[in-house]
Amino acid sequence: MTDTWSDRAEVYRTSRAHSEGADLDLLVEWSAGARTAIDVATGGGHVARRLREAGVQVVTVDPARGMQPDVVSRAEELPFEDHVFDVAVTRVAGHHFEDVRAATRELARVSADRVLVVDTLFQGEAGEEAEKLRDPSHVRNYSEEEWRSFLEGAGLDVEEIRTFEMPIDFDEWLARTGCTGEDAERARDLLADRIDDGMLRMTRIALRARVPR
Repeated sequence: MTDTWSDRAEVYRTSRAHSEGADLDLLVEWSAGARTAIDVATGGGHVARRLREAGVQVVTVDPARGMQPDVVSRAEELPFEDHVFDVAVTRVAGHHFEDVRAATRELARVSADRVLVVDTLFQGEAGEEAEKLRDPSHVRNYSEEEWRSFLEGAGLDVEEIRTFEMPIDFDEWLARTGCTGEDAERARDLLADRIDDGMLRMTRIALRARVPR
């Protein structure tokens, strides 16, 4: 998976679906007052860029060297001491984590104050099948209840949850992972009820959790 993601790095750096959005604005708002942050599975680096513009010192982490992170590491095994960052954040990456519970525990472990998560919300098994056809590295999208359980299971207090409707260009969505041919047509069929005028209706969930004092 790492080589695949390195090959996709430039696409994700320039993707409007990743570089913009109300969810990204919210992460900046939720990070107010933080001096340090870790951006886990940084991808195109959009969270880090925005937080640095807000004056936060950010360390980026990603398993793919091509994403040019500060530290190459899986989310499930972060090479940092406990509670060394004010904020631990991950955006639109949790559905790729091999062990989402372990990754959430790591976010909680390295944070001294807040854990912020944004990811694509689970919208049915047809959507999951389409996601895997488009990108075999996809593990699973999760529901609000599941995300709450991951965070609470990591010992965090969930303070706020929001959802955002995020329509994206369906053909661009396929192209980002090189999905073509029969797989692309099957994905289109599976998601037909969520495609309007070439735009795929997707929902992102944002969760803010606190490290207990």
